[in-house]
Amino acid sequence: MRFPALRGIIDRRILANDRVDPGCMAAVLPPPFRPQLVRGFSIGGICLIRLKQVRPKSFPLPWGLQSENAAHRIAVEWDEGGITKKGVYIPRRDTNSRLNAWAGGRVFQGVHRHAVFDVSETDSTLSVTMRADDGTAAVHVQGRVAESIDADSVFGTVEAASQFFESGSLGYSDCKHDGVYEGLELRCAKWKVASLAVDEIHSSFFEHQGTFPPGSVKFDCALLMRGILHEWHALPNLRGSLEGANRFQ
Repeated sequence: MRFPALRGIIDRRILANDRVDPGCMAAVLPPPFRPQLVRGFSIGGICLIRLKQVRPKSFPLPWGLQSENAAHRIAVEWDEGGITKKGVYIPRRDTNSRLNAWAGGRVFQGVHRHAVFDVSETDSTLSVTMRADDGTAAVHVQGRVAESIDADSVFGTVEAASQFFESGSLGYSDCKHDGVYEGLELRCAKWKVASLAVDEIHSSFFEHQGTFPPGSVKFDCALLMRGILHEWHALPNLRGSLEGANRFQ
């Protein structure tokens, strides 16, 4: 059984983004995905999201589950039915919810691994650390709300960055069957972001020098969302091949 739709509140969402050498990124991606480029760079990053009141869309009461979650994301494009589509490929999802870790890939789309989150935040500052139970992934982002985006960002303005990530609402994740990618579409009642000036950022994935040699990854910008009503809608699975790709283990 898979829920046709879930709804809830994005209590807090950090999108911390890197610009990456497209050749290195292409080596990470399984078909049918290829890097989506912005001014010659591939875009990858981390989504650190706290969800509240998540429940089936048909459930009438404003009650639901809360969880801290992390997703490594890569902006991609692919061809489907003769049309080039854009979205994100998510090589790994982590959550502090035992229920989500069990249900991911069974009840709803995308395998989730269990992790411990350490969160400290105020209205203007945020610090989120994630450590996976299996020891294969760790993330840390610390920053503060800012009026403008980083000066050397490939996006140039908060508005341009906002439009880029809003258009990447289709997300595909690995499932329990190699070469099959389960999809979710994020629908927000209102899309609103602020810039986040990052003081510290670490990702075991993007800092793995066997995959991303020195100089191939550089921090670009970060965005913050708070208090967003949203829905998750299942998408048909995509099928491809894992040949030539480095899976995130």
